[in-house]
Amino acid sequence: MMRGPKPSTPIELTEEEAAHLRRLLRAHTAGQGLAVRAQIVVLAHDHPNWSNQQLAQTVGTSDRMVRTWRRRWVQTRTLVDAPRSGAPRRFSPEMRAQVTAIACSLPRQEAVPLSRWSRSELARRIAATPGLPPVSPSTIGRWLRTERIRPWRYRMWQHIQHPPRFWERARPVLPLYATAQTLLQAGIWVVCVDEKTSIQAREAEQAPRPPQRGCLLCQSPRYRRRGALHLLAGLSVADGQVIGQCASRKRFVDFQAFLQQVLVPEARRRGVQRFVLVLDNGPTHAPKQVERWLQEQALEQQWGLTFQVQWLPTNASWLDQLEIWFSVLQRKLLQPNHFTSPTDLEQAMLAFIAYRNQTAKPIQ
Repeated sequence: MMRGPKPSTPIELTEEEAAHLRRLLRAHTAGQGLAVRAQIVVLAHDHPNWSNQQLAQTVGTSDRMVRTWRRRWVQTRTLVDAPRSGAPRRFSPEMRAQVTAIACSLPRQEAVPLSRWSRSELARRIAATPGLPPVSPSTIGRWLRTERIRPWRYRMWQHIQHPPRFWERARPVLPLYATAQTLLQAGIWVVCVDEKTSIQAREAEQAPRPPQRGCLLCQSPRYRRRGALHLLAGLSVADGQVIGQCASRKRFVDFQAFLQQVLVPEARRRGVQRFVLVLDNGPTHAPKQVERWLQEQALEQQWGLTFQVQWLPTNASWLDQLEIWFSVLQRKLLQPNHFTSPTDLEQAMLAFIAYRNQTAKPIQ
């Protein structure tokens, strides 16, 4: 071996330090650089008379690196890299703040005809701004990632407005929901009634393919329109049961037919004396039409039932429990959509109602 001057920084390890470094050398997950440093320190401890050149030749590195880590171990007793200043900043904090401010604005506020920003569009907007140096899209993405800002993504959002008489109409609804089971035992049936309009019957060019191992259910993107239906439905709040009827048009007479042909016979079958309808302000059952028509029916005593209508506030259809059931219908049956005709669509929806009623539960 090559000989050289005796090292000026001898290394003496404690038992704990020597055991720790030897475990580090045996570890499979240790980085290559860390293992080389640990080997330098351990060999310097085991062979105090070896020169730096001898250590470098044994480890397979330069004597400069041996000298560096000898000295650093004696000074810090660690193998971690010293802090580095890094390259000088190319962009000032003010520049970064301006980029963040533009990303947090709508593109049209910056005179850009877009709905959402992308990294490249932000870079283009900044390059066109006098006084700002150009920035790459990757740098902008890195800045925004640290700020947890993603202007290229969006979600639907709705502010709950409080129109006139909002609380007056909204307050009685929740107690009806909470006590629906007790009210049903007392002969009072609470039903949410609404319609899901313009349900398309779309026949795909190719029938859906069932899922297989390693392959999802496949749906053809091309289809032919076969017509549309409107579903009128009533949700029994007490037990979660749904009663439905399909119509080809969306009119008040269809709503009347649904009450007369479906809901009233069901109320008689249940043996109730009072019928509470929870309705929104939809055009097929506008308050003036429904209230006047129900008064006429009460005067004629045709049904033998007492009706009460609980109107929801305007812009508050989210208070209607039937909207939750409609979302289940959309996710479970209507997506993906493959129906050969309106008749096929109607049969599928009525079968879905009967299927869900087998396990129906009140909505909490």
